[in-house]
Amino acid sequence: MSANSWKNLSDGKGLLDLQTLNLGSLENAVWERIQNLKKMRFGSRLWRKDPQLWKSDPKDQAVIRGALGWLDVIEKMRKEAAALKEFAAEARRSGFRQVVHMGMGGSSLAPLAFERILPRPAAGMALRVLDTTDPATVLSIERFCPLTENLFIVASKSGTTAEPSAFGEFFFDRLKRLKGDRAGENFIAVTDPGTLLEHQGKERGFRKIFPGQADIGGRYSALSPFGIVPAALMGVEVSDLLRRAQRMADACGPAIPEEENPGVVLGAVMGEMVARGKDKVTFLTPESLSTLGLWLEQLLAESTGKEGTGILPVAEEPLGRADDYAGDRLFVVIELKGEKDPVLNRLVPELIASGHPVVAIQLGDRLDLAQEFYRWEIATAALGGILRINPFDQPNVQESKDNTNRLLDYYRRKGRLSDPPSSLREGALSFYGGRGGENGREFLKEFFAQGRPNDYVAFQAYLTETPEVQKAFQSLRRIVQQKFRLATTFGYGPRFLHSTGQYHKGGPDTGLFLQFTADPPEDIAIPGSPFSFGTLRRAQAQGDFEALKKHGRRIAGIHLGGDPVKGLNEFCGIFAETMRMIS
Repeated sequence: MSANSWKNLSDGKGLLDLQTLNLGSLENAVWERIQNLKKMRFGSRLWRKDPQLWKSDPKDQAVIRGALGWLDVIEKMRKEAAALKEFAAEARRSGFRQVVHMGMGGSSLAPLAFERILPRPAAGMALRVLDTTDPATVLSIERFCPLTENLFIVASKSGTTAEPSAFGEFFFDRLKRLKGDRAGENFIAVTDPGTLLEHQGKERGFRKIFPGQADIGGRYSALSPFGIVPAALMGVEVSDLLRRAQRMADACGPAIPEEENPGVVLGAVMGEMVARGKDKVTFLTPESLSTLGLWLEQLLAESTGKEGTGILPVAEEPLGRADDYAGDRLFVVIELKGEKDPVLNRLVPELIASGHPVVAIQLGDRLDLAQEFYRWEIATAALGGILRINPFDQPNVQESKDNTNRLLDYYRRKGRLSDPPSSLREGALSFYGGRGGENGREFLKEFFAQGRPNDYVAFQAYLTETPEVQKAFQSLRRIVQQKFRLATTFGYGPRFLHSTGQYHKGGPDTGLFLQFTADPPEDIAIPGSPFSFGTLRRAQAQGDFEALKKHGRRIAGIHLGGDPVKGLNEFCGIFAETMRMIS
């Protein structure tokens, strides 16, 4: 096969979507990268679970050997499809109207993608994903429909993850008041065998406990019970979903030449782009597929953002024109067959004509989401091999957790958290952590003066997720993009701590971080704990701020006061004025 014949990949039977590469002058370089992977026999060795593809240190290799169960999980889950379908039907017959999936990071992002992307059959239950310690969001679950009609999934691989543990305690306490010893009927757990959550579920009489696999990490668990159980409960035909994933697994199988393997080729493209300074993979999707970007953020950022390298996933960024983007981008367009987006139809040809590398992927329908999970898992493994990092650990995620626990221990002893010293106050806003200034405009001007070419700006919001907040931050991202031609990311805390948070601290020092916090208008206690959800969220924000400072990252914080929307609007005005001041 020549360098000109591998750009459009399908299985020749019309079963797989088309993966099209528009790489311009970089085509030959990517071809050479693929040939290097071929010489390594990357594809066949991956399926043999050879840890030397990534690391030579025995300790690293032990971790890697215990993290490759995702390669063959599909067949195992297909054997469980009929039982899952019957379990979902029984739950509906028992009167449940809504499923509340309570997880964090890898245990919640695949269900979130299923919830927002897949159509829910009429017979299925509504799925709601709770993955924030924001008190208002937790309360909204309780107020949406009668608690007795909710089936709660507590999802945690370790069985001790702080957020789902807190969610579980809160809602179990509420149900126990209503149903007494029968409260466990409203709960199921998804957790690895032998965890504290498994033991707790048995003691409390949970309706069902689904075991995970110890050899599958959270971000690679989309096609394991962590993703498939909530999909089944919302009425998705999981046998069909898994069949789509199997098609991609077959296309990336051990006997497939590397140049014909969609996942390996995609990993090679990303690896070559990182080597050439194009280390920001920017996802362009229609609104209907935008949540896939959140799942991809965690997979790529947490897998590759370590040892000072990695690729930054940029999702849901406001679309500009081709000349709004610097030369540090790889664009990936993901579309649905028959669903054309007029803005993407205009932008993508512009990007190609301007010399930006573009990968285009087309899904036949929304159930093909499952094959995308598998394609990108293979691609991420290949990229990790090229970068010579372990794509299956997350060393810097623990730092923020440790800081949070230390701050909460302080709260237990003192009954309060110590506030970080603010640099200045203006109106309802407090600014802290930057270089100072006489007012908010000077503060922000000094902050952005630290910027360098090919940096990125990360907006981190420990706020309630609402359309108003989303719109405000999209406006801020657009201003930065047009003013500085810098990539921007946006994440809600604590969700991003379990995804891009690894890249922020372990990846290259190219980020400018703006953290936003607020006082919750309404707070709620966590049963059995001396602190509230609001206190937990505040400690998580402070813990991550400290971790970023420890790594020498350029970070500033803005506290919006007791009315987050009003404070955010005030900040947006100051921000716009600041941008006009900067020449």
